[in-house]
Amino acid sequence: MVRLRINGEEREVEVDPTTPLLWVLRDHLQLTGTKYGCGRGLCGTCTVHLGGNPARACILPVSAAAGQDIRTIEGLEGAAGEAVKDAWREHAVPQCGFCQAGQVMSAAALLEGNDAPSQQDIDDAMSGNLCRCATYDRIRGAISDAAAKLRGEGE
Repeated sequence: MVRLRINGEEREVEVDPTTPLLWVLRDHLQLTGTKYGCGRGLCGTCTVHLGGNPARACILPVSAAAGQDIRTIEGLEGAAGEAVKDAWREHAVPQCGFCQAGQVMSAAALLEGNDAPSQQDIDDAMSGNLCRCATYDRIRGAISDAAAKLRGEGE
């Protein structure tokens, strides 16, 4: 039995402790917003927050997440999360949408720690998230606008 704290809720799952967190979220807890991409932690599609930091759920054994705060796209809230989600809509970021949960989670983690990121900060934070549709310019613009809103600019 593995105890998890997901989106503020305590959960118990009976799984092999080496099972990747992604499959526990999707198959055992029906939190399907986190997507499978490459299975190797390279594309960022499966990004969740673990203790407030972006983590790749496809390569993270569930045992490594036990006892830590896990946040999925379904539980993303707070000023940074809401600013990012609003900016994503305003900039019409998604095309196919497949990678967007991971993109949003990485962007929110960046803005939770830095409400005035430079373009380099944005590129560095998002470098592990791939977009098949290549909406990178819209992603950068949305993050910049979300940061401005967090600072009280651009209202």
